[in-house]
Parts: sequence; structure tokens; C-alpha cells
Amino acid sequence: MEQSTTILFLTPPFTQLNTPYPATAYLKGFFNTLNVSTQQIDLGLDVTLRIFSKSGYTSIFEILDTHEIDLSENANRIYTLATSYQSTIDAVISFLQGNNPTLAHSIVTRSYLPEASRFSHLEDLDWAFGDLGIQDKAKHLATLYLEDMADLIMEAIDPDFGFSRYAEKIAIAASNFDEIHELVESEPHFIDALIIDELEKSLTLHSPKMVAISIPFPGNLYGALKVGQHIKTHYPHIIVVMGGGYPNTELRSLSDTRMFKYTDFITLDDGEAPLSILLEHVEGKRNIKSLKRTLTVIDNEVQYLNGAPEPDFNHWEVGTPDYTGLQLSRYISVIEIANPMHRLWSDGRWNKLTLAHGCYWGKCTFCDISLDYIKRYQPVTASYLCDQIETIIAQTGETGFHFVDEAAPPALLRDLSLEILKRNMTITWWTNIRFEKSFSPGLTQLMKLAGCIAVSGGLEVASDRLLKLIKKGVSIEKVAKVNHSFTKAGIMVHAYLMYGFPTQTKQETVDSLEVVRQLFEAGIIQSAYWHRFSMTAHSPVGLNPEDFDVEQVNPEIGTFANNDLIHSDPKGTDHQLFSEGLKKSLFNFMHGIGFDFPLQDWFAFKTPKTKHPKNEISNFLKNQEFIETTSKSKVLWTGYQYVAISVINDKKASIRIQTKSKSLEFTLPKAQATWIIELVNNAHFSNETVPTYGEMEADFNAKNLGYFLLFWNEPTLLSLRENGLLIL
Repeated sequence: MEQSTTILFLTPPFTQLNTPYPATAYLKGFFNTLNVSTQQIDLGLDVTLRIFSKSGYTSIFEILDTHEIDLSENANRIYTLATSYQSTIDAVISFLQGNNPTLAHSIVTRSYLPEASRFSHLEDLDWAFGDLGIQDKAKHLATLYLEDMADLIMEAIDPDFGFSRYAEKIAIAASNFDEIHELVESEPHFIDALIIDELEKSLTLHSPKMVAISIPFPGNLYGALKVGQHIKTHYPHIIVVMGGGYPNTELRSLSDTRMFKYTDFITLDDGEAPLSILLEHVEGKRNIKSLKRTLTVIDNEVQYLNGAPEPDFNHWEVGTPDYTGLQLSRYISVIEIANPMHRLWSDGRWNKLTLAHGCYWGKCTFCDISLDYIKRYQPVTASYLCDQIETIIAQTGETGFHFVDEAAPPALLRDLSLEILKRNMTITWWTNIRFEKSFSPGLTQLMKLAGCIAVSGGLEVASDRLLKLIKKGVSIEKVAKVNHSFTKAGIMVHAYLMYGFPTQTKQETVDSLEVVRQLFEAGIIQSAYWHRFSMTAHSPVGLNPEDFDVEQVNPEIGTFANNDLIHSDPKGTDHQLFSEGLKKSLFNFMHGIGFDFPLQDWFAFKTPKTKHPKNEISNFLKNQEFIETTSKSKVLWTGYQYVAISVINDKKASIRIQTKSKSLEFTLPKAQATWIIELVNNAHFSNETVPTYGEMEADFNAKNLGYFLLFWNEPTLLSLRENGLLIL
């Protein structure tokens, strides 16, 4: 048994298979700065690996053997092939954990794994992965194999099961606690038993004084409550506290005391200050009334306690995320669909890190911008971030990073990219952004050089009228040009799409689909996902529905979750009608097909013709660059500092520049060649200061080297600009 732990941080089932959800690592890193003993576990990973194992499969098939269950044809096929599933699962999991890569050769033969319905719509693997992508082909097939078993589990064992969510439907918009309470209190079943068994192992190993459970999503609530139920029943001396994204948005007006059968406290918003103050109370150092943003039951009534005078910790005071204790080698990478951008969420082990607290934009009307975790914007320096990155790499041995900001600030991404280059760091990263004009061709190229492989951002409704109503601060044309810059730089783009925003008409929905079709056809987005608009209590739409011509239908406050607001949209259309067609068309676009289908064919009802010209996006891209170079723009040379010059005669000289892939050689007038050498040396990214575009032009003119704009667009300078000379 380990020495007693003060706090055990726990992520309940289920979040991701490929990488840990970062909340516990963030909190562990913070409590390291306070010298508080902490541990962390991903209970979802532990339970998943118990289910998807030979012993887990044996238990599942034994349940089917001993219970009379009517199975579908597909489920019965899996049951019939039980021996094959049992004999292959451990090897497949090991393969998906990055071990035994030679198993891929057996998997891709299509004779090793048993196959059920998930394989019936299998994509063209040669088209998706090519002749050499054996590992990825095998990973995709192994994913389908796991999904087949998940289908059986949902049909015959537990209808609430899901790889990244559990009993989600009872937690979404649950204004009343009755259904949740009934399910948690019902007779334990197969997965419940695994949750408790794995929990017991951790409680025995760590002997915590407090268990802090992060509940990021609705699909984690049930698992969190089962954990809390077991601890409060069998370990009443252990303090249970819950927090995370779900309580932060859903439970701010909680009044049902039954929730506190499963937890002692619930903290809201950033957990560092509330948890550290709560720990002081638990240790007898603070009165309960002086807690911070904490819900608990006093005198049989839920009370919100926020009497602590201490402010929240600044973003630069919370320490570096600490992944110690999370068994990183046990996570499994899966490929659900072949789309190279879409797979990033489920394939690969990504260290999660936040560049800036909150959102620098903070205006989108559908977003919960009134809450602290969004409205309190605090960036840190690029040097501080690179120190964190180096620390995390030393902890985990992994150099992949997912920067999980609300929207990463362009200026900070510029500084971070430069710092990465200056330190000669090798990392691979992706992040969430706004598609704003600051992402110029120069900045996107700089990000690529610093290891950026992908970005995701909200295009939302793809309608200029509705983008203004949302206060997104972008237009379709700007989005197209920004995405073109990313794609040209070799950075993949994922777009978050929304339908059903207040007053959105049938015409605007069809027009949005046409814009999305053209963006995919132009190759400037590679992946996307449609979300149905949800009116939330803490967004401008939810706070002031009359400003958006919608009516709130359920103004009564429930006793449990009160974030999602039912509303009527008298000026809009029946948005649900479009759901299936939007998703079906998008699936095809992501696989590079269906661009020539009439939009009407995606829907089972009559739709209007789009009002957008068929070549609108391509025409946007033909126009001049969307951001003008100004005299204050920075000139940056990102290539090698050493540039060779050879004097040919009194008038001419030859310049040779090495890049990672080729050698560039130019013959120029001697004075211009000398000027270029000076430019790349003065503009090198390692310098503390670099010249501006205005200073560069003035220097060229002062030396009487010719007409600058003509020289700037000659083949020599164009080649330099394509190989490392950037304008920022």
C-alpha cells in the first residue's frame, strides 16, 4: 500500500480512448506548487480495458449463455463467433496500444478478425490508405472490430454504453433528478461491477483523504455518481468533491439535495482556488462559509458558498500539467473513419495544454461568454509555454500537443512558433482558432515550420447574415481565404458547423450546405462536423432571447440541470428536418465524393435551390491576398542563417541558400546580392529584433538598388518567400 494520498483526482467513465482528459493533470500540476500529495486515475480507461479483454468478453458471453435474450441477426452472429472474439481481443488491444506492429499484416488480410455489421459499409481501403498504409488499414479494421462488440454490448448488456460517453441521454437537459437518481439506485449490472472493482483497486492503493471527480461531459455524470455512491456508502470518511465542465454549465442552480448522497461538495468554474480552499476547510483551517464557488448541503438545503476573499489564481500561477500516474502506454489509438484530419481526436497520444485562459474574442452570442472560464482572458508568454512543453515532454516522453484553448490567440501563436524555432524544439501540435484575418500566409507558414499540423475553428452557420448575428467577426470570404492560407501551408483544417440558429431559414440552411460543399471541393477544409444549435442559459441568446426573435418555452427553473433552454423559433424553419441530410452530405464530402450531387438529393423533402453561385469560393480565392502588407509588418527569415555568396565579377554575384529539401542558387547584380545577404541575416528568427517591411523597403531605396516593388516580385525574391522569407 502506498503512503496516504491527500487528494485522488479521478476521471469517470468514459471520455477518450487515445489520450487522457487533461483536467486531473492540470489540477495535479497546480497542487504540486502547494506541495500537496496527489494521485490521479482515468477510471474510464481502466474499465474499457477490462471490458475489451479476453476475460471481459468471456463474462459478456457467459451473460448471454445464462440469460434468455432475443438477439438481432447481427448480435447473434457475434455471439456465434464468440471463440474467435475471445482469442483475438488481447492481441488487438496490444496492437492498438502501439505494441506488436507486425499484427497489422494479419489484420489486413481480412481473415484474422471476425467481422459483423460494422464491416458491411467498409470504405475502399486502398483509396483511403494507399498500398503502403498497412498500419493505418489495420488500425481502422481493428476499430470496426471493437465497434461490433460495442453494438452487442448496447443491444444485450447495457444500452447506455458508449466508448466516449455513458448514459449520456439521461444527463442532457435533465432539469429533474428523478430519472438519474432511479438509474443510479437500480440494481448494479456488468459495467457497474467493473467500475466499482477498478475503483476499489485505486482506493486501496492510494488511501485518499479526498476524491475529486472531474465531470467534463454529460456522458461522465452516471459514472461519477456510481463512484460517489460507492465511496459514500463504504468509505464515509473520504471527502468526495465533484467539478468540471458539466457542473460548471449545468448545475449552477442545483437545489436537489439527493445529488449530495453521492458527493459532499460541488465546485464551479476553475477548480484550483475552490479546491485548495476546500482542503483548508476539511483540515479544520477555514469556516465552511468562507469556501469559494462551492455547493453543499447545510440544514437539509443546497447552499452556494462563496465567502472566500481570495481571488482566482492567474493562469501563470497554476503550474504545469502533470501526467504522472496516468498509464499513458495503455491508451489505445483508433481510426473510426479514414479522414486524416478527423482522426486526430481518436488517434495518437496528445499532451493537452492551454495557451491562454478564457477567450480573447469573447463575443459569440451562442457561447457561454458570461461564465468565468471564458470571459476571464489571461495569456502567458511564449517562453513560459515552451518551458511547460519541455517539462511535459520530459514527463511523458511524448512530443505531440493539443492546445485546447477556446480560441488560440494569433499573436500568441506567432510568438510561440518563434520560440519553438529559437529553441530548436521538435513537437507536433494542433489547436482551436477563430478563422480571422490575422492568420495571414506568413503566420500560417510560420506555424507549420514550428510543428503545427492542423487547426479547428467555428465556421458555424456559413451565412454572412447569421455570422453577424452570432458576432463571429468573420465573413464567408474571410474564412475561405484564411483556410486557403492554412491549406497552402500544409496545415489541415476542421470546421465546426452549426444549424438551427435563431431565425435561420430553410434557404439559409441550404445555402450554408452549398458553402460547405464548395469549401471541401476547393480543398481548403478537410474535415467538419454539424452541431444542432442549443440555447444555453449563460449565452447572450439564453440571457436575452428577445434580441434574437426567439421565445423561451421553459422559463421555470428545475431542481437539477438548468443550462439547456427549450425555445421556439417562429421566424426560423423546422431545423430537425435537415439533420440527416446535412450529416450524410458531410460524410461524403469528407471522403472527397458527392460534390456533383444536387443539394436536393441529400434530403427526403423539397428544398429551395441555393442562391450562391457555384464558383463563389473559387472566385474569392482568385482575388488578391486578404491581408495587405503594411510598413509595420515584420520581415522574418526562417531558413538557415548561413547563406553563401560567390562573386562572379565586378557586377554580378551568385547566392546559394540551403533548405531542408533543396539548394537555391541565384545570380544577381552584386549590390542586390549583398543586400539579400544582409536581409536574411538581419531578419533571421534567432535575432531579438527583425526589420519591418517599411524599413526593408527604405533600406533598399536608400542604397539605390532599383525599383523595390518590382524587385520584391521578381523570381529571386518570390523563391525566397516560398522557402522561408515570411511577412508577419
